[in-house]
Amino acid sequence: MNLLSAKEGEVYIIRAIETDDEEMNAFLFSLGCYSGEPITVISRRKGSCVVSIKDGRYSIDSQLAAAIII
Repeated sequence: MNLLSAKEGEVYIIRAIETDDEEMNAFLFSLGCYSGEPITVISRRKGSCVVSIKDGRYSIDSQLAAAIII
């Protein structure tokens, strides 16, 4: 299941990042988004979602959300 299927307000543990794009992988890693970290979907907007990772809140697009496996 990827982040696009996650329910708002529930805490999930990231299992993997599935992407062949090294730039996207490095960007997600810089946000603290890597295997074993908790992530929460705060809200959904048209074409994006707001997530909480560690102590930060970030708006990510659907392509990034699809790469995050929970």
